[in-house]
Amino acid sequence: MAEFEKQSEQELEALFKALRDEPEEPSSDLLARVLADAYEAQDVRTAEAVPEPAPVAPQPARRGGIRGLLDMIGGWPAVAGLATATVAGIWIGYNPPAALDDLTLSVMESSYSYDTSLGSMLPVYSELLAEG
Repeated sequence: MAEFEKQSEQELEALFKALRDEPEEPSSDLLARVLADAYEAQDVRTAEAVPEPAPVAPQPARRGGIRGLLDMIGGWPAVAGLATATVAGIWIGYNPPAALDDLTLSVMESSYSYDTSLGSMLPVYSELLAEG
């Protein structure tokens, strides 16, 4: 049996030597298929590596003037709220409720009044109305 194995080894060595001496070129069909597979794998890999750009939302048309200002502050509901707060502030400033006087007295611990020295610094609007 050892002789058989030795003969098989010698035959295999001779076969391998013959194959090493005569390198066989692959067929052009095989090379074309391998190249096509490589290009396909490259395209898939490139598509995975570069994400698609996110769709760009259309920009709303620019609005100018009052319409732009209204949009910035929240539209007509916000304007209504601002107008209501303005009217309430003017009313409370012109005719303060009695509870506000009591609260002011408790915080300041003394009465408050209009200072006459401050009156000399305020503008007199009657002079602006005089014809000249």
